[in-house]
Parts: sequence; C-alpha cells; structure tokens
Amino acid sequence: MSSLSRELVFLILQFLDEEKFKETVHKLEQESGFFFNMKHFEDQVQAGEWDEVERYLCGFTKVEDNRYSMKIFFEIRKQKYLEALDRQDRARAVEILVKDLKVFSSFNEELFKEITQLLTLDNFRQNEQLSKYGDTKSARNIMLIELKKLIEANPLFRDKLAFPAFKSSRLRTLINQSLNWQHQLCKNPRPNPDIKTLFMDHSCTPTANGSRPPPTNSPLVGPIPKAGAFPPIAALGPFQPVVSPSPGAIAGWMSSTNPPLPHPGVAAAPPGMQPSSAAAFLKHPRTPTGVTGMDYQSADSEHLMKRIRTGQADEVSFSGVMHNSNVYSQDDLPKAVVRTLSQGSNVMSMDFHPQQQTILLVGTNVGDISLWEVGSRERLVHKPFKVWDIQTASTPLQTALVNDAAISVNRCVWAPDGFMLGVAFSKHIVQIYNYNPTGDLRQHLEIDAHVGGVNDIAFAHPNKQLCIVTCGDDRVIKVWDAVAGRKQYTFEGHEAPVYSVCPHYKENIQFIFSTAIDGKIKAWLYDCLGSRVDYDAPGLWCTMMSYSADGTRLFSCGTSKEGESHLVEWNESEGAIKRTYSGFRKRSLDVVQFDTTRNRFLAAGDDFQIKFWDMDNTNVLTAVDADGGLPPSPRLRFNKEGSLLAVTTNDSGIKILANNDGLRLIRMLEGRAMEKNRGTTEPINSKPLMVNAIGAIVNVPNTVAPALERPDRIQPTVSISNLGTMENSRLVDVKPRISDDIDKIKSWKISDVADPSQMKALRLPDSTIAGKIVRLMYTNNGLALLALASNAVHKLWKWQRNERNPSGKATAYVAPQLWQPPNGTLMTNDVNDNKPAEESTACIALSKNDSYVMSASGGKVSLFNMMTFKVMTTFVSPPPAATFLAFHPQDNNIIAIGMEDSTILIYNVRVDDVKTKLKGHQNRITGLAFSQIHNVLVSSGADTQLCVWSIDGWEKKKTRFIQAPAGCQPPMVGETKVQFHNDHTHLLVAHESQIAVYDWKLECLRSWSPKDALTAPISSAIYSCDGLLVYASFCDGAVGVFDADTLRLRCRIAPTAYIPSFSLSGNPSYALVIAAHPSEPNQVALGMTDGSVHVVEPSEAELKWGGAPPQDNGPSNSSNPSPSGQASEHPSR
Repeated sequence: MSSLSRELVFLILQFLDEEKFKETVHKLEQESGFFFNMKHFEDQVQAGEWDEVERYLCGFTKVEDNRYSMKIFFEIRKQKYLEALDRQDRARAVEILVKDLKVFSSFNEELFKEITQLLTLDNFRQNEQLSKYGDTKSARNIMLIELKKLIEANPLFRDKLAFPAFKSSRLRTLINQSLNWQHQLCKNPRPNPDIKTLFMDHSCTPTANGSRPPPTNSPLVGPIPKAGAFPPIAALGPFQPVVSPSPGAIAGWMSSTNPPLPHPGVAAAPPGMQPSSAAAFLKHPRTPTGVTGMDYQSADSEHLMKRIRTGQADEVSFSGVMHNSNVYSQDDLPKAVVRTLSQGSNVMSMDFHPQQQTILLVGTNVGDISLWEVGSRERLVHKPFKVWDIQTASTPLQTALVNDAAISVNRCVWAPDGFMLGVAFSKHIVQIYNYNPTGDLRQHLEIDAHVGGVNDIAFAHPNKQLCIVTCGDDRVIKVWDAVAGRKQYTFEGHEAPVYSVCPHYKENIQFIFSTAIDGKIKAWLYDCLGSRVDYDAPGLWCTMMSYSADGTRLFSCGTSKEGESHLVEWNESEGAIKRTYSGFRKRSLDVVQFDTTRNRFLAAGDDFQIKFWDMDNTNVLTAVDADGGLPPSPRLRFNKEGSLLAVTTNDSGIKILANNDGLRLIRMLEGRAMEKNRGTTEPINSKPLMVNAIGAIVNVPNTVAPALERPDRIQPTVSISNLGTMENSRLVDVKPRISDDIDKIKSWKISDVADPSQMKALRLPDSTIAGKIVRLMYTNNGLALLALASNAVHKLWKWQRNERNPSGKATAYVAPQLWQPPNGTLMTNDVNDNKPAEESTACIALSKNDSYVMSASGGKVSLFNMMTFKVMTTFVSPPPAATFLAFHPQDNNIIAIGMEDSTILIYNVRVDDVKTKLKGHQNRITGLAFSQIHNVLVSSGADTQLCVWSIDGWEKKKTRFIQAPAGCQPPMVGETKVQFHNDHTHLLVAHESQIAVYDWKLECLRSWSPKDALTAPISSAIYSCDGLLVYASFCDGAVGVFDADTLRLRCRIAPTAYIPSFSLSGNPSYALVIAAHPSEPNQVALGMTDGSVHVVEPSEAELKWGGAPPQDNGPSNSSNPSPSGQASEHPSR
C-alpha cells in the first residue's frame, strides 16, 4: 500500500473515532494492521473478552511469528485457563487446555504437563508457583504489565503503537477545502451554495435571470460554518446537512439559538430568511476541524463576524477593541504591597466585589468564607462551614461527612451585580448567600449539586435570568435557577471530572466553556443537545478559562501532570491557539492560577512570584515577589478596575498589591473617616473608575462603551473625583468602615459580664455520681458534649432536634439529654489498683467521625464504641500510665501517647505495636499537637518544656522552655498545654502563669499573664473554632475572652454570670477545663471542679463577646478545625 493510501487509512480511523463508530474503528485497526490501540487492548483484557483479545492480536501477529508473540499468546491463554479453574468450571478448563494450550506443548512439554496437573488440585494455588495468585482483577492487571512489555519489545509492533500526530477532523477539513475549490471554479457561484451530496462535484445552478451575483455578496472564505458545507453521516439519506465547523467555529455555532431543521438544507433565501448558519450543527454536534475551513456564510453570520471583529455602534455587544500599546504602562500594574491580611487557613479562592472595589471574598481549605474590607483590614463577615439543613441532605453527602468531616472551599465568586455570592465545596454542595452592601450575609440557597466535589461555580444570565453554573467530580455540568435553586440544565459528555466552567455570551447567544482534568475543553449552549466543540487544552490536565473584561479575548491557563504550565490566547473563530505566553518555570509545583485586567494585562502566580504579561506580547512583561513569603504558585485576583491585586501567602495570609490608583483609593478610604462633614451613608466602597484609566479611555471609539457590560448588569460608574457627591440610591445604607486609631482606642473598652441577664448559660442535667470534670470536648459534629470525670466515668450529653433547636447542635438555650445506651452501661476507664483514679492524669481523644473515643484514667488505654459504650480493646498497660492522647493527622491507626515517665509512644493500634519511643522531657507529658502543614508534632510537659518532633523520622528538631513572666522565678513547673491554630502554624501554649502564642518553630510571638481584672492562675485555655478568639478559664471561676491575634482581653465573664449561687467563701468551684464548640465560635463549655458542666454563649442581643480591640491587621483566623487534606483524583485548586 502506498504511503498516501496508508495515511488515508489513518484519516478514516480518526473520522470513525470522532463519529463514535467504536467497533468499526477497532475492526479497521485490526484489518489494516497499521495501528495497535493499546487502550482498547487493555480494556478487553481487563474485561476478560479473551476471544476479542486474540482476534485483535491476530491482525498484527500470530503465535508462531517470534518468541515475543508466543509468550503473549501463552500468557493470555494461561490466564483464561486459571480463571476457569478458579470458577471450578473444569469442563471449560479442559477445553482451553486441549484447544488453546496444547499448541505450546511442542515447545515446552514439561510446562504443559505442569499446567495439566493443575486440574487434579482442589485449588490451583496449592501449586507453589501460583500460591500468590490473587483475585481475577489483580491477576489480569499483573498480566497486563507483562503483556505491554512484550508488545513494546516485539519488532512486529514497531511504529504501530503511536497514532500519527495531525490536527483533529483532518478528513473533514480536506473535503471542505475541496468543496471551496470546486465553488471557486463555478461559472455562476451563488452566495450561499446548497451542497447536498459529496458523490458528485459541486456546481452552482445559474440564478433565475442568469446574471452573476455581485461579488460583495459572495464571500468565499471565513471562519463561520454554513449548514451543508460538509455534512457528516446521519439518519436522513447518506448525508444530512450539518455544519462544518472550523476549529472551534465558536462564532458560528453561537450565531443562532433557533432549533435546527430536521431536513436537508434548502436553497438560498433572501437575507434575513436564511436558515441558521449553525442550525444543523447545534442539532448534531461534531468535533471541530484542525485548521481554518473555508466554509460558506449566510448574510447573518457575515454580519455577526463583522460585529465580532470591529464592533457596532447600534448594538450592545462585545466588540473588538484595537488596543493601543501607548494607553497603558507598567505603572498601571498593582505591584506595591499596601496591606497584609492574616486569614488563618490556606486560601483556596478569592474574588473582589464587582462594585465595592475593596471588598474581598475569601474561601479556605477548612470550608470557611470571609469578607474583608482590605482598606481597613477589617474582617466584615466570617462564616465557618456547616450544612444548613442536614435533615434534607442526601445520603451520599451525609455519608461523606460522617466518613471524613474535612471540607474545603473549591471556589467562591460574586454574582455580576454584587448582591449574591456562591461557594462551591469539596463535598457535594454549593451555598448561595444574599449580600447587603452594609456587609451582611444571609443564607439563600443550599444545593446538593454533585456527587463528590463541586469543583467550580459561576453565575450566568441565560434568557435574562440569573442562574448558577456548577461542575463536579461526577463529570457533569449543571445549571440552577438562582432564585429557587431548581435545576434547569444538565450537560453530560465529559469523560473525567470537570475542573472549571466559564459562562459567557456574544450577541444574544449564551454558552458555557468547560474543562476537565483529562485536558478536554467543551462548549455548551443552553439546549441540552450536547457539546458543540471538543478541544485539547495545552498540558492535557487542569485548565481554567477566562475572557478579558470586554469579552473579546479568550485565554486559558493550565498545568500538566509533569508540571509544565501553559498560558495561551485562543482564536475563537478558529478554535486554535493564537499565541502562547512564555516565562514559566520548567516544573511548576502546583496548578498555576491566572487572571486578566484592563483588557490589557495577564497575571499568573509562578515560581514564588507574580508574573505579568502584556496580552499582545508573549514575553514576560515584569515579575514581582510581593516582598517575599509567596507560595510556589500563589493564587491571585484583580479587583474590577485592576487597581488592586490580592495574592495568597505561605503563612495562610493575603497580600494586597496596589498601583497608584489603588493606593489613592486606600488613602481616600482612610481619610474619609476623618472628614466629619461627610455623612455616614456615603458608599465609600463603590467601584472607582481610576483617573489614569479615564485618560486612557477617552480616545476609544464610542462603539466600545456598550461592549463593556450587559446593560442589565451595569452599575453606576464612580470615579475618585465624584465619589463624594455621586447619587447613591443603591448603596445608601453603606457606612464607612474606617475610623481613625484614636477613635478606636477611645471607643473600645473591656466588656465585663457579671450578671446572668448579660449572657446565656446552661448547667447540663446530671444525675450521676459527681467527680470533678478533668477532660471535656465537643463531638466534631457539634451535636454532643463528652466529659471525663476524675472517677474515670465518661458522660455524654446529646442535643435533640426540635422546634426550639432545629439544627440539633449544642446550645445554651435548650437542655440536652444525658445519654446512655438502653442497657444502662457506663463508659468507664480501666484504673490502676495502686493509684486512685482521682490522683491519676486523665486523657481522651475522639475519632474524626465521632464513632470511637480513646481514653485513659491511670490504667490501660481503652477504645470505646460511642454508640454502645462497649470497650473495643485496651492497650498500653501501666506503669507508666498514659497522660495524653493525639491521633496522627494522616492515619487514624497511629496515635501519639504521652506517658507519665516523660516519654512519647508512637503507637500503631491496628498491629498493636509501638513504632518508636520519643525521649526529651524531664516530667510527664501534658500536651501533644500535630501540625499537618509542617509535618511536626509539638509536645509539652509538666517540666514546662516544649519539643518539636519531625513526623517523617520522629527526630527531635528543637526544644525550649516557656518564658517565665515578670515576677516568676525559673525554673517553672506545672501542666503546660499546647494547641495548634487552624492555620497549623501558630501554637497556643497555656500554663497557670500565662497564655502565649508561638510559631511552629517555638519562637514566642506574644504572651499574656494574669493581671488587672484577671489575677488568678490559669486553669485551661483554647482557641475558638474560627481561630479569632482565645478562651481562658481561671482558678477563681472567671473566664477571659481574648483576641487571638493580639492576646488583648475583649471580655471578662465573672463566675456570678453563670453560677447563680457562686460564693467566694469556702471552696468555690471553678472551670478546670474549657471546650470550644466546633462551629459556633462564641460558644464554650466549662468543666467544673464540682463535677458540673456549663454551656455559655452571648445573649441574643449581643451575639458575640465584647468589642473588637483596635489592631493594625486583621486577626489570625480560620474556621473549621478539621484537617485540610482532601482526597481527590485531581490536585488541589
């Protein structure tokens, strides 16, 4: 066969594959012997389709061809034989032996005899060589590895394992080119030729009067497809007129949303009555061609192309803009660091408000969201993750949360008008909030959207109705009504989890781009007729797409599995890459994120920097490191006007970069509070149109103006010069959030809660024998409280769902039930006969799913079932006794056990074995805390010493004693407790003499010692669930509420506020231990020396404890204390 004939076979193979003729494709592969499809071969082997496997192989080789081929056939037939024996189908095994394996006896008779003897065994695994044979699936996979090696080594398969590289739909393109050439040769070319067959050469029939149409009406080339140019195979006759897309032909398939006609194309009609240029293609989508096709255009599509390229003054559309390189300079890039915000958890997604230019929405890896006013560094809103209505949640969601409570924000985004925002989570759901410009967020919709993670969320306006677009691990894109949450469209067609969505519109055509983690890019119209295009993204892995602000230019940025990053601009009309931007490091450490601004610049986070490009130049324009501290691939987001840029940092923070306009905006907001003659209702956060940008836009033709936004989304434009006098009807309630520092200090004072009317407190019901509460913790779901008393007995209080408490979560407003299983069993620890439980150090740890609790009270460590209170097992017998327990963050079977003899055991529960013993303290272990981010374990002891241990090798990295406060003489002794902040970097250290915050390297950042209103020794301290507060209990019964970032006292809760009969005379009760609710940051529980447990929270009028102290930066924070690791088949976003 000639070379061209061979290439034609490959073109046909490609065409059949694109048309989904799968069986025909593989039959042609086999019969031609040109291409061995390893994927098809693997699928057939794994499915056990042995006849098809051999039939396919015979197209390329025979048993006797060479030793490689013989070995291939032998392994396949041997596997088939063993599977028959495993099924006890001896008749089938004998048949395989005689018909298939007998042929090999002439080459190795001894081997054939050994195989035959397997028939005499009850289980062929009794044969020593087959003793490790597993199940069928694993055996097939093992055999496949060997077969692939043999095939790759077999010379008969040389040059047949790789499909030639050429553009998609090449055969369709060649036929299109032929049709165009034939049309050019026509004596009477018609402007809209009607091509009904490929069986004969095309020729246009003369017009009625025989005259030649004017040339202006017969364009011959252009990227807009025309129905009938090259029809693919379909139902009506041999061919049905369907669009012939050029590569992507986006402009063409968007040119009309009219439903397609189910019959062949008709003859050309007068302008305005032409059938849709995309009609048939919309009906029967096809993979686009690989090069620009010369397809025919209708008058409508020609008009559309003109408008896409040059813009029309009489229409509101996205119009082409001729960018003048002199309009902008590097000074317009936000490069100066003006703010640093401490978010407290790894930031996963950010988005600036579309109108209030300094309001930043942030989502983190522990599921919380925050709103920051970056000008004042004030956190306006913080929402820890919680399922709003767990009762209506689907079973898969409830199961996922039970198995692993950890959840992350994958994407958070504002709606175009700024009055709504959406959050996509790593498990099943999206949550939609309504936003009031005063800074208030209200729950609007919670949608159980996808099975698995929801990887992206966006807002769109199909049919002039606001909708929510989501995509997920279940390979599906869904569109939801933003008002009621009803599902409107479901788009299926991706073969891998969908990574991102990019809704957009041109003219009156609404569409969605989607990308999957197999590198496929698809496009969808809102008609459920399937994907319109199918591209391969550069890198073939995680890719996101974005339009320039004016909607005329399309970009994508992605990273391959090998770490190669690709930032490209697409030619929409051709579906081809227009330019590829250079400057990325050779191996990116994470998926690179990008953003666009001012219709002129691109920015991407790479190599611990922010890199900027001019959209018209492929070389890096400049790069900044934002004064250092950036991760390898920082996330970033511009505000609407491009004057501010938010960038994530290594320490779970955010840096705000600004240009001159952004700096003026920040200063103006700071100065506004000092101008007393201005009213408090001015919309200080409304979007400014920057002064420099105004000068740049003046000379742009008026055709550009309507292209900037849809009229139904446009908000009043505000400049710095008229910000104070603008009409503020929509933002009339917005109050300035900046006050000068003097006013802050004057207005802030410590809140003292001394009366029960000032707060809500509840003493939990308890009819059991009293013993002081030595350990106390909430369950991870927040529905129950677990206490361990000094008499080794556990107590469990559960809150019930009812009208007063619909969530069923712990609250001081509703009394819980002291729960026991029906048999009345008490959950009691093993005790040491030689030492009373009251004198022993107790310890407790709860599994992530609240199913099991591990506990000790001087005796053996017991593992209890939380549902039955039964002891599952016991281990680590004293002496020495266990004094502290902590689960390993990556493996629940590994626990760290602090011991009374000052050692730490790293214990594997599953195999009942001590992996290693850590030595470094001089007194009993009183605290253990893991940092999952830094892979360290921090321990504390009664010797007041802190030690840092590496999780990888368990070697000691650093040790130090806590600092003695003024008036205390070292060396100090006493229980020292440690707890990592949710950022896994800051460490809270509590001792009777102080509370202190250290970093993970044991550098003391700040500390506080008892003084003034709180003078008693500290008994316990803990972070709030959001990381904003520190609660400390004192030996006189008082409780202090501190700002976590500064350790400044916000509120003092006197014991008289929650213990009505409290008296200083005698031996007053006080909180020996304090516990923080896992999702309600202002609720704590107190375990008392008299055996009681109190739940306290602010009154409904106050909502939170005390006032926020003045500060120079946003407080360290995070929300859910759950671990941040998320198992997924694709990388973190």
